[in-house]
Amino acid sequence: MTLVSRVLGFVRDAMIARIFGAGLATDAFFVAFKIPNLLRRLFAEGAFSQAFVPILAEYKNQRGAAATRMLIEHVSGVLGIALLLVTAAGVLGAPLIIAISAPGFTANPEKFALTVDLLRITFPYIVFIALTALAGGILNTWSRFAVPAFTPVLLNLSFIGFALLAAPWFDPPVMALAWAVFVGGVLQIAFQLPFLARIGMLPRPRLSLRDEGVRRVLRQMGPALFGVSVGQISLLINNVFASFLISGSVTWLYFADRLMEFPAGLLGVALGTVLLPSLARSHAERTTQAYSALLDWGLRLTLLLAVPAAAALALLAVPLVTTLFHYGAFTEIDVINTRDAVIAYSVGLVGLIAVKVLAPGFYARQDIRTPVKIAVISLVVTQLLNLVLVWELRHAGLALSISIGACLNAYLLLRGLRRHAIYQPQPGWGGFVLKLALAVYVMGAVLWVLCGNVESWLSAGALERVARLALLVVAGMTAYFGTLWLTGFRLRDFNRRGSE
Repeated sequence: MTLVSRVLGFVRDAMIARIFGAGLATDAFFVAFKIPNLLRRLFAEGAFSQAFVPILAEYKNQRGAAATRMLIEHVSGVLGIALLLVTAAGVLGAPLIIAISAPGFTANPEKFALTVDLLRITFPYIVFIALTALAGGILNTWSRFAVPAFTPVLLNLSFIGFALLAAPWFDPPVMALAWAVFVGGVLQIAFQLPFLARIGMLPRPRLSLRDEGVRRVLRQMGPALFGVSVGQISLLINNVFASFLISGSVTWLYFADRLMEFPAGLLGVALGTVLLPSLARSHAERTTQAYSALLDWGLRLTLLLAVPAAAALALLAVPLVTTLFHYGAFTEIDVINTRDAVIAYSVGLVGLIAVKVLAPGFYARQDIRTPVKIAVISLVVTQLLNLVLVWELRHAGLALSISIGACLNAYLLLRGLRRHAIYQPQPGWGGFVLKLALAVYVMGAVLWVLCGNVESWLSAGALERVARLALLVVAGMTAYFGTLWLTGFRLRDFNRRGSE
C-alpha cells in the first residue's frame, strides 16, 4: 500500500514539473505546503504518534476495551481543540510565518504575497491530517496496517485531479495545488472513519485534560515534538537558506527530496509503522529478548534494502530526474541542479531510514529524553554544516547537511540502544555485511556500465527514457538480488509473523 502511494506521488510530481516547471510560483507553493507538512510530521506522524501509540497499546493489552475507547475519545477531543486553535493562528499569522520561514521572499513582493495566499489555503490541512494520524495510530495498533498506508493515495489523487483539470480555472494556476491539499486532507480522514467503526473504536470526542491517559500523552509529546522530527526542522531551516538563493532552488530541493523520500518512505515509514506497535507490545509484555530481536530484524532489513537504494539513487540521479520531470517547463538546467541535490541526499538515505527503525526502540519504552538529546546534537551539527557548505555547493550543500545530520542521528541512537542494553546484536552480522557489500558492488558496477552519459538522457524522448530506466532498474535488481542469492541469502529468512 505504501508502494502504491509513493508511485502515485511520483506521478503527481511529474505532472507538477511538466505543468508548472521550476520558478517563482512553484517556489511559493512548496514553501507554503512545507509549513503544514512540517506540522503534520511534528504533531501528527511524529510526536503525537510516538507518544500516543505506546500508551494506546498499553491500554489495549492491559486495561480492556472500555478504558481504551475512553482514552481515544478524550485524546481526540483535546487534539481537535488544539488543532483548531493552531489553524486559526496559522491563517491569521500567515504573513509573519512566511517572513520567518522564507525571509528571502520579502525582497519580491509578488512572490511573498502569493506564498501568503497559498499558505492560508493549505494550513487547515494540519487539522485533517492530524486526525488522520490519530485514526491511523488506532488502526495500526489493531494491526490494520493496509488502510493507513493506503490513505496518502487520496492526497496524490487530489493533486493529480486539480493539476490536470482545475489549474486553468485558477488565477494564478498554482492556486489549484493549494486547494488540492485542502481537499486531499478531507478525503483522507473521511476514508478512515468507516474502518474505525468496524473495529468499534470510532471516537466521540470529549474534552478532558484531567484524564490520566491524556496527561501522559501530553507529557510524552512535549519532548517528542522536537526529538522525532529533527529532520523536518532541518528541512524548514533549509528553506530559510534556500530562500536567499536563486529562484528555482526551493523547487530543485523539493523534487530531489521527493526522490529521496521514495525509498525513505517506502522502507522507513513502513518499517517504523510496523515496529512501533510491535515493540510497544513486547515492552508491555516484558519480553526483553523479543524486543531486541525485533530491533535486529529492523536493522538488517534496513541495510538489506536501504544501502542498494542509496547507491542506485546516486548512480541513477540523471536517469531518474530526466524520466520523471524533464518535460514541458522543466528545463535542462533544472535537471542538472536537481541531480546535484539528489546525489547529496543519497549520502544520508541509510541514516534517514535507520532513524525510523531505531527511534521506536526508545519511544516504545516511553523514553523520550534520550532521543531528544541526540536530536539536539544532530540539529546543531546540521545547521553548522549548512553555514559551511552552502557557500560552495549552494542548494546541494543544504541537502548534504541534512544527510550528514541524519547519519549522525542514526549512529547516536544505535549507540544509545547498545549502551542501555536495549539492543543486543544477533549472531551473524559479520557475514551479513560482507555479503551485502559484495552485492552492492556488483550492482553498482552493472549500473555504471549501462547508465550512459548525461547528454544521452537529456536528448532522449520520453518513451526511450522510460525503457532505458526500466532496463537499468531490472538489471540493478537482478545483479543485487542475484548476488545475494548466490551467497546464500533467502528473503524468507527475513519474514516475521505478526504475533512474534
